[in-house]
Amino acid sequence: MTPAPPDALLTPDTPLTEVAELDAKTRTMLTKAGFTRVADLLHHYPRRYEDRRHFRGFPLDETPEAVCLHGVVTDCGLRRMGYQKYVEAVVGDAAGHPLAGPIHCRWFNMPWLIKAFAVGQEVVMYGRVKGKRNGLILDHPDFEVIEPHDPRTSVHMGRVAPVYPLGDGLVQKPLREAIHRILERLDDESITPILPVLPGLAASPASGRVTHRAAALRAIHFPATLDKAAAARRWLALEEFFVLQLNVLIRRQQAGAQPGLIHGAPGRLLAQWRASLPFTLTAAQDRSIAEIHRDLAAPRPMNRLLQGDVGSGKTFVALAAALIAAESGYQTAIMAPTQILAEQHYLHFQRHLAPLGVRVGLRTAARKEAASLPLMDGGDRAQIMVGTHALLFDDTTFTNLGLVVIDEQHKFGVAQRARLAGRGLTPDVLVMTATPIPRTLALTLYGDLDVSVLDELPAGRGRITTAVRQGVDLTQVTAFLRQQLDKGRQAYVVYPLVEESDKLAVKAATIEHQAWKERLSGIEVGLLHGRLKPEAKDAVMADYRSGHTRVLVSTTVIEVGVDVPNANLMLVFNAERFGLAQLHQLRGRVGRAAHHSYCVLVCAEGATEAFSRLQVLERTRDGFEIAEADLQLRGPGELLGEKQSGVPGLRLGDLAADAPLVHEARVMAEAVLRDDPALSLARHQPLRALIATTAAGVGSAN
Repeated sequence: MTPAPPDALLTPDTPLTEVAELDAKTRTMLTKAGFTRVADLLHHYPRRYEDRRHFRGFPLDETPEAVCLHGVVTDCGLRRMGYQKYVEAVVGDAAGHPLAGPIHCRWFNMPWLIKAFAVGQEVVMYGRVKGKRNGLILDHPDFEVIEPHDPRTSVHMGRVAPVYPLGDGLVQKPLREAIHRILERLDDESITPILPVLPGLAASPASGRVTHRAAALRAIHFPATLDKAAAARRWLALEEFFVLQLNVLIRRQQAGAQPGLIHGAPGRLLAQWRASLPFTLTAAQDRSIAEIHRDLAAPRPMNRLLQGDVGSGKTFVALAAALIAAESGYQTAIMAPTQILAEQHYLHFQRHLAPLGVRVGLRTAARKEAASLPLMDGGDRAQIMVGTHALLFDDTTFTNLGLVVIDEQHKFGVAQRARLAGRGLTPDVLVMTATPIPRTLALTLYGDLDVSVLDELPAGRGRITTAVRQGVDLTQVTAFLRQQLDKGRQAYVVYPLVEESDKLAVKAATIEHQAWKERLSGIEVGLLHGRLKPEAKDAVMADYRSGHTRVLVSTTVIEVGVDVPNANLMLVFNAERFGLAQLHQLRGRVGRAAHHSYCVLVCAEGATEAFSRLQVLERTRDGFEIAEADLQLRGPGELLGEKQSGVPGLRLGDLAADAPLVHEARVMAEAVLRDDPALSLARHQPLRALIATTAAGVGSAN
């Protein structure tokens, strides 16, 4: 393909083969990395910036953070340290400060780098300087060789220089030059606006000094100042959140437009069940049941999230919803993420509903239970079917599915939720989570759902004392555990691994199980982990629920839903390996009855940073506060897991740090759809096309 004339303007759709300024070597590099259009480079954003306008002088001591330095190579060669070889470049201060000593830059196991350096070269280095007995050292710094007389030097020096993510054969300097040349010839009029023109947008904290999308793209790549780079990032991040929120709200519109099933039962079964309870439901449970009852009676499909902290009584709310559906003549599917939780729900529902004549079945990959009913042989079908993901693949269980309840929604992907809902004729959907979700994430993940919140715990729950310890005396721990067992209680002992690892200095459940059996001679100690066969898990949990097993050594397979009220002690070893929200879930396995409970989180020696982080759990039992802290520390991807396909691959937006932008994007999206629900107006046609191409993600816009 013939390159466009050098004076022709470029658009986002221009193929890189038509960009005359790119030489053959650069084109080959970009093509191998998957870049084909100008837009691909425009959206390859910098990962950080180096202010190369005024370099600081060489440090005289260690630096607490990474620094950007300008120097001259005074010596280089291949060195040896014991059995290891490394490339060393000795670099002096380019400014010639008389007190500044040289810095020894080292790269281990990269012998080819020796060809990159020569005495007298100017280099820019980025890294954290460490002090050693023989001088200052930079291990594996980022670096660039600068050619002072090259006319292209101005792209790399004397400015705020972008530093791009590499990989796939990309090289920093030619990549930076390619993006700079494209921006020089970019036609700003070809950049389609994404953010709507709404009153007040000019004063938005996201806009800063950016005036339109083309300006934001220029400033994100080659900003005049770091402040302007930050303003451009906020603008483009707001675009990502806006597109995301439009997708969420359109999905909500589409769901609400479908015809739904009307569960018009008067609620006699619900009233009978409530009268049989030996306790009173909380006000939050009553409120949530009423909200769900209204949704079930409406002619549109229910799509509701029931969010409640550990032990807030979500299962009883789900049971109430299933009773309304059963009395209305419909089946309910209750889907749990693990076999243990599914079987626990089955036993719980059986205990409460069998006296009412409501038929409950169980379907997991390992078991099919339907009480004494010939469920699979043409007899009366279960009115409530509890199961795991096996419910997704069974074509015989449901004949009249009216309600889908998904427990621990964050353990399932959006596609799985849709597949189970698809088993019925637009059934009502209730998703539940005991992992409190910060409002920013809730707007993003569940913005298409109505929300009910259980914000109080039932009466009769015991106090939980949480203690974080850095290394412990196992003799003292064992004595305390025995003390609780002597009172008739039970305990969990949790480890992060099933078996020992050569790579991680972390304790494993299988090895420690044997150790605990020896420490607690005469006491039944069980072992539970995800690699056990289903029937073995059943037997272990049955023994623990019955009280025959007094101590359960386990992995995090008990994290969700396990309910043994007599257990009052939770010991978690290598707690630094877990997130705050996950530890809060584990802690929720105790304190489920009136007796005083304890949760001891044991960190490895030296895990000072983790120790400080875990002290949040000592201060509060508020799951929402803990989730906010976890979001800030770990980010949404780690917090929710890779299976949550509703978390988009945002390029610039940060759900943890950009909460104000998420809310601003929501307001914008709502305003646009109020004005034009179908995005049919001419000014919204680019948005309509963008939504069609980004329904499964964000960031492919021109």
